[in-house]
Amino acid sequence: MQNKKQHRSNLTEVEGVKQPNNINKIKLKRSKQPSVKEFVNQIKDGNITFLSKAITLIESTNPKHKEKASKIIKACLPFANNSIRIGITGVPGVGKSTFIEALGKYLVQKGKKIAVLAIDPSSSVNKGSILGDKTRMEDLVKEQNVYIRPSPSGDSLGGVARKTRETIILCEAAGFDTVFIETVGVGQSETVVHSMVDFFLLLKLAGAGDELQGIKRGIIEMADAIVINKADGENTQAAKYAKAEFTRALHLYPLRDDKWQPKVLTCSALNDNGIDSVWQLIQDYFSHTKENHTFEKKRAKQNEFWLVETINQQLLDHFYLNDSIKMALYKEKIKINKQQATPFEVAERLLKMYFDESR
Repeated sequence: MQNKKQHRSNLTEVEGVKQPNNINKIKLKRSKQPSVKEFVNQIKDGNITFLSKAITLIESTNPKHKEKASKIIKACLPFANNSIRIGITGVPGVGKSTFIEALGKYLVQKGKKIAVLAIDPSSSVNKGSILGDKTRMEDLVKEQNVYIRPSPSGDSLGGVARKTRETIILCEAAGFDTVFIETVGVGQSETVVHSMVDFFLLLKLAGAGDELQGIKRGIIEMADAIVINKADGENTQAAKYAKAEFTRALHLYPLRDDKWQPKVLTCSALNDNGIDSVWQLIQDYFSHTKENHTFEKKRAKQNEFWLVETINQQLLDHFYLNDSIKMALYKEKIKINKQQATPFEVAERLLKMYFDESR
C-alpha cells in the first residue's frame, strides 16, 4: 500500500502562542489606578511620574478624572505657595525658549528646582498643538532638578488658565521653588498669565519696528521688566537704542501701587550674556515687594480674581453641557440663520429657560 504524502497549504492556520496564565493579573495591575493618598505622597516626595499623571488628570475633561484631580489639588494645597512664579511672554521668534533655558540653567547651578509650564497655542482649524518646548530646551530638559510641561491652550483661555493655576500648586507641592510660565505672546493669554504670577517679564526684539509701541498702554503696562533679547553681534547697538526708547516710554506711566519702577535690560540668551543681571533684577523686585508687603497683597487679589473666574467658568460649562439647552440652542441657531429671530432675544430666551430649569 502506497503511503500518501500530505502537503500542507501555505494558507493553513498555524497554532498560535498560548496565552500566559498570569495575563489576567497583568491586566488587573495595569487597570488599577493609584489612590488620591498615593498621588499626594508621591508628589510630595518629588516623583515626576506621579506629578505628570496628576497634571494629566487636571487637563482631562472626564468628570471622574476632574473629581479625582480636585481631591489631589486640595490635599496638596497646604504644601504649595512656597515658590516664586515668573511669567514670560513675547512675540513668536523673540527667543522665549532660549531665554528660559539660559536662565533655567543659571538657576539650577545655584541650587534651584525649576518647573517650566509652557502654554502652546492650539490651532483654530484642527485643534492640534505642537508642544515642542522640550525639544527647544534640549539642554535644560536633561537637568535632574528641572521639570518641563507643555500644555495646549485649547479653545478657552479660562480653561487653560484654571489648569495652569492648579498645575502650579502641584509643582510647588513637589518641591519646585521657581516656576516659569511661558505664553505665546499674542492675544489675551498675557493678561491671563499676568493674573497668576508674581513677576511678569516681557521679552522684546531690537529693530523689529516696535520700540515706539512702548508708549501705548497694554501689555507693556503689565510688565515688571522688559528684556531686549538677542543683543549680540550687529544687533548690539540696536538693542541699546531700544533699551533707551523703552526706558523713556516706561517713565510716562504713573507709579504703580507696589511703588516698583519697571526696568529695561538687554541680554543675549544664546550667548548667556546678561542672564545674571536679569536674575538680580528679579530678586530686587521680590525684595522690594516683600518689604512693602505688596507681594502678599498681590497674591491675595489674584486668589479673589480666580475665585470669581472659576465661578464664571463653571457656570458657562454647566450652561452649555445642559442637554435641554443643547437641543434648544441648535434649533434657535436655525431660526437666527433664517432671520426669524435676533441673537439677543434668543440669548434672553435660553437664559430664562436655563434659570427656570435650575429652580
